[in-house]
Amino acid sequence: MDKKIQFWDRVAAKYAKRKITNEEAYQKKLDQTQAYLTPETKMLELACGTGTTALHLAPYVEHIKAVDLSLNMLEIAKEKARKSGIENITFSCCDIEAETLPEQSYDVILAHSILHLLQEREPVLQKIYKALKPGGVFISSTACLGKGFWWLKMIIVPGAFFGLLPSIRFFTDTELKEQFCQTGFEIIEDWQPSKAQALFMIARKPTRS
Repeated sequence: MDKKIQFWDRVAAKYAKRKITNEEAYQKKLDQTQAYLTPETKMLELACGTGTTALHLAPYVEHIKAVDLSLNMLEIAKEKARKSGIENITFSCCDIEAETLPEQSYDVILAHSILHLLQEREPVLQKIYKALKPGGVFISSTACLGKGFWWLKMIIVPGAFFGLLPSIRFFTDTELKEQFCQTGFEIIEDWQPSKAQALFMIARKPTRS
C-alpha cells in the first residue's frame, strides 16, 4: 500500500478527535465559502478527511461529492453524516493525483489542506479548472511554507521517508497565487490569519476562456 495512504489510514481516528487549531479563522472560511453557495450548487470537496467541512456546508448546497484517499477517514465521515441525518453528501475513495475528473461538472470545488501535500500541483490545478463550470469557484486553504520554514523541512523530509509524517511541498504564497493565475483562475479573495497559518483563497474560472 502507498505510504501516504498508510499514514492517513493510521492517523484517521486520532485526526477525527483533533480540535480545530483556530476556530475563529475556520468559521470565517466557512462564512466566506457560504457566500458562494446556493441551493442548486453542486460541490466537489477534495481530501475531505473525516467530513467536518462537508457536513457544515451540506445544508447550503444541492449535493456534495466528498473524496479522500483514506478509507478509514471516509468511514468516519460516513458515520458522522449518518448520525447527523445528512443525506446530500456522497463519499468516495479517490486519489486526486491519479483520478480524472468530469469536465465542467461542478459549481464549486473545495480543497482544504491538500495542495501542499501533492507531488505535482500543476496537473491537479488543471484538472480542477477543467472540472469547474464556466464561472465556477475554486476555494482552497493551503500551507505555504517556502519562506522561513527551513527548519521544518529538516523534520518533514526524514519523517515522510519513514512514513511517520506526510510528505509536504515547500512553496511561498506568491508562488501559489502565480500558479493559480497561470492555470487560468481569477483570484477573488485571499486571506491569511497570520504568516504561520494557511493561505485561504477563492478563485473563479472565467465564464469565457
